[in-house]
Amino acid sequence: MNFLAHLLLSGSPTAPDYADVVVGNFAAEAVRGRAGLLAYPPAVQRGIRLHRFIDSFTDSHPIVRRTTARLREAGLGKWAGVVSDVGYDHLLARDFAHYHYDATEALPAFSQRLYALLQARRHELPERLQQMFEFMRRHDWLTGYAQVEGFERSLQGLSRRVPNAGVLATGAAAFLAELPAYEADFQEFWPELQAAVARL
Repeated sequence: MNFLAHLLLSGSPTAPDYADVVVGNFAAEAVRGRAGLLAYPPAVQRGIRLHRFIDSFTDSHPIVRRTTARLREAGLGKWAGVVSDVGYDHLLARDFAHYHYDATEALPAFSQRLYALLQARRHELPERLQQMFEFMRRHDWLTGYAQVEGFERSLQGLSRRVPNAGVLATGAAAFLAELPAYEADFQEFWPELQAAVARL
């Protein structure tokens, strides 16, 4: 799963240590190994562990493997998982009111609330992630995922920044070409991911 899913799965803002979990879940993108984990306070570590659990659960799930197998067949090769992650965030953003635990909070409001939280604690993020976060906030990636153009832009940006990842520029087109199949995969997978996170 990508940024939007991770942030949404951080829980309710009324939960104890919510802000710490959000910071850890977001920081985990650039936190490596046990030493990196232990550099943070325990409540933030919970967020890092949550992020790692979500990634592990997602990558090994048979529904997601069905998605990535289809994307590999469409020519994405080893980048199929990246396209799946961003594609699932597109579907989550597009139908956010359906998937959000609080249907009264629209995606733009959710995005601005999370940007404000992370901006206030930006100094706790790994340095390279601080730079990326500033770009994310300025260009409102989270809300942008809801639009096809935002989905395409995200993968095109990755195709330029990541070595040997030029094929990612075609990822959105491959995903959208078989959109009903990916929608069915996501609709089946998301409740299972939510339930697994709730059991932690």
